[in-house]
Amino acid sequence: MMIDILTQNLPVLIMIDWQQGFRDLDYWGQRNNPDAENNAARLLAHWRAHGGTVIHVQHGSTSPQSRLYPGQPGHDFEHFARPQNGEAVYGKNVNSGFIGTRLEADLRAADRTRLVICGISTDHCVNTTTRMAGNLGFDAILAADACFCFDRKLPDGRVFDAQLVHDVHLASLSGEFATILTTGQILSQVGHCD
Repeated sequence: MMIDILTQNLPVLIMIDWQQGFRDLDYWGQRNNPDAENNAARLLAHWRAHGGTVIHVQHGSTSPQSRLYPGQPGHDFEHFARPQNGEAVYGKNVNSGFIGTRLEADLRAADRTRLVICGISTDHCVNTTTRMAGNLGFDAILAADACFCFDRKLPDGRVFDAQLVHDVHLASLSGEFATILTTGQILSQVGHCD
């Protein structure tokens, strides 16, 4: 689906993998930032209220055991993040929203270079998509409090707390790949369509 060139005053809002399968903490492990959904919903409501371009990225796992396998309930979008009114959806089966999709081509065709990114998980699909956005020359803002991730375990048994994982990935993205802001900072700084 082509991006509407008429809604260019706001950056493009990219909602990454807001899918029901991530609710299953028995499967994924403990997470951080319980306010992530509310913050993402605030961004989404602002973009919709001001006629901004919203893009949804949806992960379709290739593993039938995954909570994100197409056809499973977990593949579905969270209720607050369901696409509306022709909002573009880009399906992927790897971490980056730019690989195997028309996302980059459609953004370039619409001459859209400014992005606001949020989603799941900070260290996987959000990180990879944000890094690629920066490498491809897009001006990316990552909404730090509108993402979350899970505890991570090394093969030697050491476990890294989800908040630590989240913070380290934000720090590694900051400056080189994206500007890191809170939802409140974004909403106070972005323009809106007239």
